[in-house]
Amino acid sequence: MAIGRWLESFSEDVVVVREHTSRELECTRILLKHPRNPVHFADLDGFEAVGNVWSTRDRVAAALHTTKDELLAKLMEAQGHPKDTRVVDRADFMKNDSTDVDLRDSPVPKLYPKDAGRYITAGVWVAEWQGVRNLSFHRIQILDANRGVCRIVPRHLRHMYTEAMNAGEELKVAVCIGLDPWNLIAGGTSVEYGVDESRIASALTESCLGKPVDVVRIKNGLTVPAEAEYVLEGRLINERHAEGPFVDAVRTYDRVREEPVLVVDRVYHRDDPIFHIIVGGLDEHFMFMGMPREPVIYQAVSRAVPHVRAVRLTEGGCAWLHGIVSIRKQHAGDGKNAIMAALGAHTSMKQVTIVDDDIDIFDDRDVEWAVATRFQADRGLVVLHGVRGSSIDPSANDGITAKLGIDATRPWGASPEMFDKATL
Repeated sequence: MAIGRWLESFSEDVVVVREHTSRELECTRILLKHPRNPVHFADLDGFEAVGNVWSTRDRVAAALHTTKDELLAKLMEAQGHPKDTRVVDRADFMKNDSTDVDLRDSPVPKLYPKDAGRYITAGVWVAEWQGVRNLSFHRIQILDANRGVCRIVPRHLRHMYTEAMNAGEELKVAVCIGLDPWNLIAGGTSVEYGVDESRIASALTESCLGKPVDVVRIKNGLTVPAEAEYVLEGRLINERHAEGPFVDAVRTYDRVREEPVLVVDRVYHRDDPIFHIIVGGLDEHFMFMGMPREPVIYQAVSRAVPHVRAVRLTEGGCAWLHGIVSIRKQHAGDGKNAIMAALGAHTSMKQVTIVDDDIDIFDDRDVEWAVATRFQADRGLVVLHGVRGSSIDPSANDGITAKLGIDATRPWGASPEMFDKATL
């Protein structure tokens, strides 16, 4: 549904900024002051905008009529059993469309002082190539009235782009801004090439809300989520431009690269649209970057040990570099087997902590207690040297890193009285 209705549904958490706010850094300062509260800008240089909307798991879970603890199972079910979307004739954003495009006259902000310019950060891209459809997140640096340069990581959209360029064609795309959380989750999901992530979003809403995701066909032939506030219809062309620097998930400036150029041919928007801003390195960024990876880690660890309770990519680890997995040990060595499986499933992760299933992995204090009382470095520490890690880790050497596993489970066969918390 429209972002405005979501803001109404959790209005007690919303910080409303009614006074004029500048797109140049000022909105970031306010969002940084309220990292876990939705912030609604009534006048962002004449536009309406919002940030930190989906900055907590509880809020995402509530939108899906589930709980934080049940969310992982719902995501795994949706990824394993995608469902068809429902094509509708019209969407509210289709009330206003124009080919008179000027991205400079828009709510797109500059977030940090050394950013290369103003950036679209909450856009979920839709692309199709030779019968394959893809949803994914990619930031866009505005270059001029109708062009932007896009950081397209070497995954599925990059493959489509390369194939189109090799065929001497441009790649039709749409960038959707102001989406419901299920489409944002789908945009952050990494599955095998050929799986339509919008069908994962639809499976999630079928399971949780009893209805599929609605999509609508726009003028370039692509079908996009019907609830979007804005849709940019365009094409990736055979041109590169310097992109960056830009503050990414680790809150440092990402390096400059030569990246593909997007030409925007048409802009659609709702009446009184609300522009969605995601600030790099804040919890809303983490929700849709890290949380969709957790099912992959869960499934991999489940193949290595019999009972996995939960997985979390932590906010302190940028929801990408550090993780926690809770298991119920059945054999000696399960903790280390879980470490190796988790690190193999998510190659960007460089630290994983394995805890018993009595530990609340969403409580950092409880996890640290497990490390303090159940871990010994000489028997529970795993260190891997010279392995592939994450390109966003500034401490890595061109993506090559060392990785750390911490087995903070009770020693196999130990008396529970020695390791369990006392209770009344």
